[in-house]
Amino acid sequence: MVTYSKTPEMNIIGTKWIYRNKMDEHGVITRNKAKLVVKGYTQEEGINYDETYASVARLEVVTLLLAFSCIKGFKLF
Repeated sequence: MVTYSKTPEMNIIGTKWIYRNKMDEHGVITRNKAKLVVKGYTQEEGINYDETYASVARLEVVTLLLAFSCIKGFKLF
């Protein structure tokens, strides 16, 4: 795992969790959903729009990576 320490020229953009209940046609809750979103309003135009990195991976991509690494015999850390 790679860790980075904050330098003075870095601008940390915060995140927040959004929770939502999915309901069926009768109003019964069928699923609870959670989403992590970025507070984009802390960015400054022209300064840090192109320098944003979010380490988010979809489950399909992780599954594909694991399958490919097993076939090729790669070691993952």
